[in-house]
Amino acid sequence: MKKPILEKSIDIAGRPLSLQVGKFAEQADASVLGRYGDTIVLVTVVCGPKTENGGFLPLRVDYEEKLYAGGRIKGSRFVKREGRPSEEAVLNARIIDRSIRPLFPKDFPREVQVVVTVLSIDLNNDPVLTAIAATSAALLISGIPWKGPLAAVKVGLSNGDFILNPRENELEFSHLDLLVSGTQKEIIMIEAAAEEIPEEQIIKALEFSTPHLDTLNKFIQEFASPAAEPEIAYEIPEIDPTLKGQLLRFIKENFPKDSLAPNHKVRDAASEEFLQTLYERFEGKCSKQEMKRLFEQELKHVMREQILKEGKRFDGRSLNEIRPLEIEVDLLPRTHGSAMFRRGGTQVLTITTLASTSLEQLIETMTGEETKRYIHHYNFPPFSTGEVGRLGYPKRREIGHGALAEKALLPVIPGEKTFPYTIRVVSEVLSSAGSTSQASVCGSSLSLMDAGVP
Repeated sequence: MKKPILEKSIDIAGRPLSLQVGKFAEQADASVLGRYGDTIVLVTVVCGPKTENGGFLPLRVDYEEKLYAGGRIKGSRFVKREGRPSEEAVLNARIIDRSIRPLFPKDFPREVQVVVTVLSIDLNNDPVLTAIAATSAALLISGIPWKGPLAAVKVGLSNGDFILNPRENELEFSHLDLLVSGTQKEIIMIEAAAEEIPEEQIIKALEFSTPHLDTLNKFIQEFASPAAEPEIAYEIPEIDPTLKGQLLRFIKENFPKDSLAPNHKVRDAASEEFLQTLYERFEGKCSKQEMKRLFEQELKHVMREQILKEGKRFDGRSLNEIRPLEIEVDLLPRTHGSAMFRRGGTQVLTITTLASTSLEQLIETMTGEETKRYIHHYNFPPFSTGEVGRLGYPKRREIGHGALAEKALLPVIPGEKTFPYTIRVVSEVLSSAGSTSQASVCGSSLSLMDAGVP
């Protein structure tokens, strides 16, 4: 039986935002067409069959850019089909993922895929905002036990005034490009680029966003409720209370102290050895997943108690003590600039290369071609965490961290008139013990100075 078509609209920042369900992609568990001005996105949600929960939510978000959305054909003479997702598409997928993921139950045992397809795009309305609204509505309709609704807005700042969902021409003169997503109760995700504005302005911008988030969330809830499917029921096997008590007692009495050692290899080895002992001791009585969960629960408890009672973290540092810092510049003789930044067990080597402006990066987008003269790449090879893994195309995380470092440094990169060069910075993570993006930004500053960039 064909479902009825439902549609609802609201005015946001002087432009109509509409959501529609029931017209497209009826085989999906839920599909919502979102329109903001002339920007149109189709969001589909499909919930797969039950899988073994591996301790993480099997959620996948794909963001599909279509060149026809902006009335364009691919510039290549030989390939006209869209290929691999662009960096912008990957970054938008990560924004949506980070916004919706915290609202899923951690123990939901089924794979969920969200596909966002941009069907039409104008220069005034960012498709990622429309996509988040449509994704929120689709998840509410799908029957997946998701704790939405969730909405997103952008905030700009020009001449001391905040701008809600700034247009592209307004962003050119804005000192702030802030994207905030949240529920009616709390902010979930923040992504921003700014030109050295005071912290107080950021707080005011967040306060400016909250009433608009509330308005959007109420709108999404009212739209989705009439079309919502019954919530998907799922069962997580309950462990016998007596057995659970035995497990916790064994873990507490035999807790490996080296699981709190400063060196992560020692920590990991001690934890793995203890888990193997635990698995053998209670084999056939409880799942390995549940035993691991209880051990990690106790590990968190011990760490928390140590912090509260002794004021120390597991590596012996006090709460306000940073890890040892080490820097070195001019390491590589044939590069234009190089630097090493180390923070504890994290080590990043950053290299700067300069070239003429003719080597600017040409980027093909849905609305036309753009150029970029400051490029930041971030590489995170498996050996940086002592693991074996594939090398090749950058993963989503690497693209995201490269964009983060690029956003951080772009406001202090000299303009083309002052410094007429294309600048490529590459951050090579050689060892990771947390904060690699911070180390990339610090190392990049040193490398840029070593290369003579003013």
